[in-house]
Amino acid sequence: MKFLDQAKIYVRSGDGGDGVIAFRRERFIEFGGPDGGDGGRGGDIVFEAVPNLNTLIDFRYTQHFRARKGGNGAGSDRTGAGAPEVRIRVPIGTQILAEDQQTLLADLDAPGKPVTLCRGGDGGHGNTHFKTSTNRAPRRADKGWPGEERWVWLRLKLIADAGLVGLPNAGKSTFLAASSAARPKIADYPFTTLHPQLGVIRLSNSEEFVLADIPGLIEGAHEGAGLGDRFLGHVERCAVLLHLVDGAAGDVVRAWRTVRGELSAYGAGLEAKPELIALNKADAMTQREAAARRAALARASGQPVHLMSGVTGQGVPDMLRALQDAITAHRAA
Repeated sequence: MKFLDQAKIYVRSGDGGDGVIAFRRERFIEFGGPDGGDGGRGGDIVFEAVPNLNTLIDFRYTQHFRARKGGNGAGSDRTGAGAPEVRIRVPIGTQILAEDQQTLLADLDAPGKPVTLCRGGDGGHGNTHFKTSTNRAPRRADKGWPGEERWVWLRLKLIADAGLVGLPNAGKSTFLAASSAARPKIADYPFTTLHPQLGVIRLSNSEEFVLADIPGLIEGAHEGAGLGDRFLGHVERCAVLLHLVDGAAGDVVRAWRTVRGELSAYGAGLEAKPELIALNKADAMTQREAAARRAALARASGQPVHLMSGVTGQGVPDMLRALQDAITAHRAA
């Protein structure tokens, strides 16, 4: 299934049914009076978050959603039938934005959470509604109220407990494959990850968390360089970020600062999230190189640096335990 995390769709709720003008006609009843019924209510447009979806690809092929009009009223004071709602199912974590892509209309961040975006129009009144002591035979009926319509943007932000960030080829996909059942694409060229990947990591029967791997960031990503920084939206909801730095690439401090600069430029509070730093690819460095680069990165960041290798598994269990502890602390808070 192709991954798509943004789509534009058109939604329109149903118009209300029309009221009618009718009079009671029965044998031997000369002045039966008005008995025109009201119109039925138009259908609503309702969005619902469901757990078995993880992409918005369906909205590339179906972009228009319209609810039906309510039924018209009828004689004998019969009210028109209400139109059924149109329920649009989206993945958990989907945000509904106005056409300007800035105004947040709804955030579907919990399974089963429904949001009525467009309410159906109310039905018009039949002539029975206008009967008074001085107007015994009104010949007035109202049209149904129109429904609501709008273009909206859907943007998916995956729900994960921890997020992987780093430069391209830092070993993020290798780490995800080594620690979970996920099988992301792994190759020796940049930007092998083109869309986010999720993996469930289970440390024990009672301890598990979801890890999100996103495409690599390069300098200038916030200005559109590389794949840009739009995919950072998928780690906005994470409790902690795991920053992988390629230890075999040389200048580890510059690599760390480049990614931190892109997180700060993106905003949305990513630069303030708890961060764990791991110096990856220990198998490609000598012990002396690993110790020197680890110490330099610790001085620059002001926090401990984990040494690990996603290929050999060195340090991976300790890294997963540190992630689990940080997530547990966040959940408790």
